[in-house]
Amino acid sequence: MSQVQNDQVRQHVRNRYKEIAIQDNKSTSGCSPASSASSCCGTADDVSSKLGYSNEELSTVPQGANLGLGCGNPQAIASLQPGEVVLDLGSGAGFDCFLASKQVGETGKVYGVDMTPEMVSRARNNALTNGYSNVEFRLGEIEHLPILDSSVDVIISNCVINLSPDKQQVFNEAFRVLKSAGRLAISDIVTTAELPAEIKGDLDSLASCISGASTVDEVKGMLQASGFSDIVVEPKDESREFIKDWAPGGNLEDYIQSAVIRAKKKS
Repeated sequence: MSQVQNDQVRQHVRNRYKEIAIQDNKSTSGCSPASSASSCCGTADDVSSKLGYSNEELSTVPQGANLGLGCGNPQAIASLQPGEVVLDLGSGAGFDCFLASKQVGETGKVYGVDMTPEMVSRARNNALTNGYSNVEFRLGEIEHLPILDSSVDVIISNCVINLSPDKQQVFNEAFRVLKSAGRLAISDIVTTAELPAEIKGDLDSLASCISGASTVDEVKGMLQASGFSDIVVEPKDESREFIKDWAPGGNLEDYIQSAVIRAKKKS
């Protein structure tokens, strides 16, 4: 894909998330990034409950931080510890960052990077009005992170890397900013079968976390090429249940699943 095509993809995704960021979706949310606020699937909390977030987690974040856009719960696999520095790739309105901030505590730090200005503004407002002093949101592309080399203990991300037109560069950047012995703990979409042709080239499908997904082997290969070790890419069969809601009647669950992606930067 050429640089011009890459930028076209990013702009399409950015416009989609801009629309979501400026919606007043405190009461309802979409099941996937392409859905409108008046989705069939209920509130953002309803959606996130299906993804594995506890009622306690959902009740502790600022109102409006959870947009119900993920495909899993990276918090459940990150094993965050007090004092750690965490980076969320594609942080949206700040949902996972605010959860992480509780776990790393006052001695820790959480950075959220998102390429959509409206999302960053919304997240910063959430942090300011709710007193999250250990969370910082930065505008930037996950392929070009505004983060120093070897400065992060843990990278989390929730259904975002599949949106990137240059996933290898994302993993290269993740490796760069991680400290020695740092780790990835990511939820994302992978393909389990060849996508239909009408979905593959569709930008709306890409922005909906569908057509941009890679196979398990492709993800493993990219992580290895970036220098990661202890790589695990584990599709979750139970994710078929909520993926059905993304396009009712479309049988998407036959082609994609949510996966747990873990890897380490050797010390």
